[in-house]
Amino acid sequence: MIRFRITELMAEKQFREGKRVTLLEIAGSTGINRMTLSRMINLKGYSTVTDNLDKLCAYFRCGLGDIAEYVPTDAESAGKNEESGRK
Repeated sequence: MIRFRITELMAEKQFREGKRVTLLEIAGSTGINRMTLSRMINLKGYSTVTDNLDKLCAYFRCGLGDIAEYVPTDAESAGKNEESGRK
Protein backbone atom coordinates (compact mmCIF):
# COMPACT_ATOMS: atom_id res chain seq x y z
CA MET A 1 0.00 0.00 0.00
CA ILE A 2 1.16 3.53 -0.68
CA ARG A 3 1.07 5.97 2.23
CA PHE A 4 1.20 9.69 1.52
CA ARG A 5 3.41 11.78 3.80
CA ILE A 6 1.63 15.11 3.28
CA THR A 7 1.02 15.71 6.99
CA GLU A 8 4.72 15.28 7.76
CA LEU A 9 5.70 17.58 4.89
CA MET A 10 3.24 20.20 6.10
CA ALA A 11 4.80 20.08 9.58
CA GLU A 12 8.32 20.39 8.16
CA LYS A 13 7.30 23.35 5.98
CA GLN A 14 5.58 25.03 8.94
CA PHE A 15 8.75 24.65 11.02
CA ARG A 16 11.03 25.94 8.24
CA GLU A 17 8.87 28.93 7.34
CA GLY A 18 7.52 29.70 10.80
CA LYS A 19 3.93 29.92 9.61
CA ARG A 20 0.94 27.63 9.53
CA VAL A 21 0.39 25.60 6.35
CA THR A 22 -3.19 24.53 5.61
CA LEU A 23 -4.77 22.22 3.06
CA LEU A 24 -6.58 25.26 1.68
CA GLU A 25 -3.22 26.98 1.06
CA ILE A 26 -1.78 23.87 -0.61
CA ALA A 27 -4.92 23.51 -2.73
CA GLY A 28 -4.70 27.15 -3.82
CA SER A 29 -1.00 26.89 -4.66
CA THR A 30 -1.15 23.56 -6.48
CA GLY A 31 -4.61 23.51 -8.04
CA ILE A 32 -5.34 20.18 -6.32
CA ASN A 33 -8.83 20.03 -4.84
CA ARG A 34 -8.82 20.33 -1.04
CA MET A 35 -10.97 17.19 -0.74
CA THR A 36 -8.45 15.24 -2.81
CA LEU A 37 -5.68 16.34 -0.46
CA SER A 38 -7.80 15.36 2.53
CA ARG A 39 -8.47 11.93 1.03
CA MET A 40 -4.76 11.43 0.32
CA ILE A 41 -4.04 12.12 3.98
CA ASN A 42 -6.92 10.25 5.60
CA LEU A 43 -7.92 7.30 3.39
CA LYS A 44 -5.69 4.25 3.44
CA GLY A 45 -4.89 3.07 -0.06
CA TYR A 46 -6.25 6.22 -1.75
CA SER A 47 -5.21 6.40 -5.39
CA THR A 48 -4.35 9.67 -7.12
CA VAL A 49 -2.98 10.75 -10.48
CA THR A 50 0.70 11.40 -11.11
CA ASP A 51 -0.05 15.04 -11.97
CA ASN A 52 -1.05 15.59 -8.32
CA LEU A 53 2.19 14.01 -7.15
CA ASP A 54 4.14 16.26 -9.51
CA LYS A 55 2.38 19.36 -8.16
CA LEU A 56 3.03 18.31 -4.56
CA CYS A 57 6.72 17.72 -5.30
CA ALA A 58 6.94 21.23 -6.76
CA TYR A 59 5.05 22.77 -3.82
CA PHE A 60 7.12 21.08 -1.13
CA ARG A 61 10.31 21.20 -3.26
CA CYS A 62 11.03 17.55 -2.66
CA GLY A 63 11.34 14.23 -4.44
CA LEU A 64 8.60 11.69 -5.06
CA GLY A 65 9.96 9.44 -2.30
CA ASP A 66 9.34 12.27 0.16
CA ILE A 67 5.65 12.49 -0.84
CA ALA A 68 4.80 8.79 -0.66
CA GLU A 69 6.18 5.58 0.78
CA TYR A 70 5.44 1.91 0.28
CA VAL A 71 4.08 0.15 3.37
CA PRO A 72 3.46 -3.59 3.08
CA THR A 73 0.00 -4.70 4.16
CA ASP A 74 -0.45 -7.64 6.52
CA ALA A 75 -1.37 -9.89 3.57
CA GLU A 76 1.74 -8.86 1.64
CA SER A 77 3.95 -9.44 4.67
CA ALA A 78 2.40 -12.87 5.28
CA GLY A 79 2.97 -13.85 1.62
CA LYS A 80 6.64 -12.93 1.80
CA ASN A 81 7.08 -14.92 5.01
CA GLU A 82 5.53 -18.00 3.38
CA GLU A 83 7.80 -17.64 0.34
CA SER A 84 10.94 -17.38 2.46
CA GLY A 85 9.89 -20.50 4.38
CA ARG A 86 9.70 -22.53 1.13
CA LYS A 87 13.30 -21.90 0.10
